[in-house]
Amino acid sequence: MADSFSRSTRTGLDARRWGLTMRAWSKASGFDDHDLARPVIGIAQTWSELNHCHIHFRELAAAVKRGVWQAGGWPLEFPTISLGEFHVSPTTMLYRNLLAMDTEEMIRAQPLDGVVLLASCDKNIPAQLMGAASAGKPALMLTGGPMLTSRWNGQPLGACTDCRRLTEEFRAGKITPAQFEEIENALGRSTGHCMVMGTASTMASLVEALGMALPGTAAIPAPDSRRLRLAEAVGRQIVEVVRLGLTPQKILTERAFENALRVLMAIGGSTNAVVHLPALAARLGLHLPLEKVDAFSRTTPLLVNLRPSGKYHMEELFEAGGIPAVLRELAPLLHQDCLTITGKTVGENLDMPLPWSPRPGSMPDVIHPLNQPLSPEGGLAILRGNLCPRGAVIKQSAASPSLMRHRGRAVVFTSQDDLEARIDSPDLDVRPDDVLVLQNVGPVGGPGMPEWGSIAMPRKLLDAGVRDMVRLSDARMSGTASGTVVLHICPEAAVGGPLALVRDGDTIELDVPARSLRVLQSEEELSRRRANWQPPPPKYTRGYGRLYLEHVLQADEGCDFDFCRG
Repeated sequence: MADSFSRSTRTGLDARRWGLTMRAWSKASGFDDHDLARPVIGIAQTWSELNHCHIHFRELAAAVKRGVWQAGGWPLEFPTISLGEFHVSPTTMLYRNLLAMDTEEMIRAQPLDGVVLLASCDKNIPAQLMGAASAGKPALMLTGGPMLTSRWNGQPLGACTDCRRLTEEFRAGKITPAQFEEIENALGRSTGHCMVMGTASTMASLVEALGMALPGTAAIPAPDSRRLRLAEAVGRQIVEVVRLGLTPQKILTERAFENALRVLMAIGGSTNAVVHLPALAARLGLHLPLEKVDAFSRTTPLLVNLRPSGKYHMEELFEAGGIPAVLRELAPLLHQDCLTITGKTVGENLDMPLPWSPRPGSMPDVIHPLNQPLSPEGGLAILRGNLCPRGAVIKQSAASPSLMRHRGRAVVFTSQDDLEARIDSPDLDVRPDDVLVLQNVGPVGGPGMPEWGSIAMPRKLLDAGVRDMVRLSDARMSGTASGTVVLHICPEAAVGGPLALVRDGDTIELDVPARSLRVLQSEEELSRRRANWQPPPPKYTRGYGRLYLEHVLQADEGCDFDFCRG
């Protein structure tokens, strides 16, 4: 029972005065003493007409409420910030921490016994988990599900893997304006988040792996009626979570994060997870270093054949059994004794039938057996070297094999504006074996570390048929993107990291198998450049932007605020 509502009934008539207005205004809203006697379940609602991925959340919330009522709880919906990936400028990542703070404070401030977190689009999932972890009340997450696979001209389309691929073909003149409009009209077939293994799909999968969502949650398509049945089950389960006292601190242990890393590597998940997982762990006082991330990559094979690393989409993953089927394949590598939000362990959940999920095994090419993986290593790799002393990340499962070991001449862009001004110029001095370098687009430089890391191919190379080259930056890239792209170079250029010292013509050496990224320049020359380096002016001087710039941590620490960690 929530303290704010129940205190007066526990301590006698004299104390009733302390709850008078709470009870009165609840009754003014149409509730009565029977409702006030129930566990109070908040539903953290991120519905917004500015966020397509969440446009169906009113219906989901209604289903959750039915489940809460069925289990004897009192559901109360409340709004939080909603971050729509395609509309927010300059990037949703700038506001992830704001959403986390909003979620934390609303949970902490309200008379709630437990909360259901409703999220889907990329930054909403980690933000709500971070907020709930800090608030410390019983919580359970319900994600909104992927879109249905789209089709155009006889080929399946995956947002936004094909957004980028087909835009490059359009820039190269291989697709006509009329065809491009057809693609635009065909791309978004339903409600839901991107249907490839982008950041939304990745984070939804990792919520399951962490034990903070009911098994089977991640892959059910958004418009599938089985997601509504799942939502009702979530409503019933959160009341049980409150009864059991299952706070995030009891679920999100170090071993649970290790399970999440196994799943991240096996599914070929988004590079963004390497920012979000350390941030979430730090909210709980846990340390998740990049060395551990890479160690799990070395020892976890790639099993899931989904774009952009593979062939299929989330719809097929659902038909193949979803994340529970992935967990069954990974079972020998998992900590099966980890407690989950069901009140059971990971191992016990694997034996549990799921009425909202199909029986696994119907599509064997989607989830490969542990002894017959798509690749012996996981989807991501962490790099070190004099260019990234605190680390960098590459999605090796979506990179060109021929470029995994590469030396090339640096072609440097000092900002996103510089890139956009010159990338299509016929006078750009660039060759296919060069390395594109983008500076000052990290957490401080972006600001917000935008998804600008999948640098557009130079127009003159597109015209020559080139579709990939090595690209480096301190930015992020969408989990839906592919290519030989090194990201999250840390420390970033805008705070004086070595990336800021790279100049046109420097030789860059990338060796993914050796986990190395270097600029082949003498330390004396780098020191000379460092002495002449000047930081760029701050992008914000007031408001939330200033707070962000003054307190955001670097990528290897999850880009959370320094004052928010546990």
